[in-house]
Amino acid sequence: MTQQQQLRSTVTSEGHLKLDLAHIDVPEPESSEVVVRIEASPINPSDLGLLFGMADMSTAKASGSADSPVITADIPPNILKALQARVGKSMPVGNEGGGVVVAAGDSELAQSMLGKTVGILGGAMYTQFRCVKAKQCLVMPEGTTPAEAASCFVNPLTALGMTETMKAEGHTALVHTAAASNLGQMLNKICIADGIQLVNIVRKQEQVDVLKAIGAKHVCNTSDDDFMDQLTKVLAETGATIAFDATGGGPLAGQILTAMERAAMMTAKEYSGYGSTTYKQVYIYGGLDRRPTEFNRAFGMSWGIGGWLLTPFLQKIGFEGAEALRQRVANEIKTTFASSYTAEVSLSEALTIDAIKTYGKQATGEKYLINPHKGA
Repeated sequence: MTQQQQLRSTVTSEGHLKLDLAHIDVPEPESSEVVVRIEASPINPSDLGLLFGMADMSTAKASGSADSPVITADIPPNILKALQARVGKSMPVGNEGGGVVVAAGDSELAQSMLGKTVGILGGAMYTQFRCVKAKQCLVMPEGTTPAEAASCFVNPLTALGMTETMKAEGHTALVHTAAASNLGQMLNKICIADGIQLVNIVRKQEQVDVLKAIGAKHVCNTSDDDFMDQLTKVLAETGATIAFDATGGGPLAGQILTAMERAAMMTAKEYSGYGSTTYKQVYIYGGLDRRPTEFNRAFGMSWGIGGWLLTPFLQKIGFEGAEALRQRVANEIKTTFASSYTAEVSLSEALTIDAIKTYGKQATGEKYLINPHKGA
């Protein structure tokens, strides 16, 4: 049976992270399955938790060879306790990917995908071949490359999930942080196309420029001295009362709620010691800032803060709702949902100290794409 390489992450009982390349068999598809030759898989922030196992990557060391690299890093003892369920388990990594169907089971759906370029969400995508249920594949329009298909799930469906959540919960405009990211740029394109008011929050002037260049109307920079005044003004203008925060830690979530309250009080007809009656919601969906979430309750009593994840959202809207969103992504994969990457690396190149230092920062404009067949 043919062998393939697969990137694995292991947490050891000694308190170390180990990243290496395993050699496994290429599977044979069952009736309702297809085998996809993976040619592109992004390294998303959502992949790094499993990949790095919460290790201190500043301690990372390289060993092995160029073809079979090994990365090790230390895991703080207090964090190791929270990882006991995965100690000793060699775990495949990679949430999504794109490629070409090279083998299929005998079901009608599986057979219809032979030779087609598809996007997949299913885990274990940092591998050369992936066997999945045919229904997990999103068939791309003719002329789409695997690299274009690679990021067709996590960022696009998260962005669409934000606007759909906004509508379902009765809000009419929204706020997004870390807004110059690939996901943030997609969200801007969605909101422009759908006529939704979007308030973007970034931390650098160059990120303001990126968003303005694609048509963003409202962009607030946390580095500006008058950030809170800027934010309050655009919240009053747009009426945005729901926010999706990618940073998670630090004061930003609380600042957004405070500015929402200030904006609401601008039109209040009478004073209330309990604040405005306008309900304000911040959903944290990422952890770019690892500090504790901090906020001073300067935003009345009508508010909420909680977590938001893509998978529970998709389960909530059901198969038909999720399929409609998936189809929109496929139809607009070269426009609204196009992704850009800083570098394309092989599996072994992804396991180098220099590469890890870059994609591990989760910095805007430094997204890596793994091509498991590069150099093979």
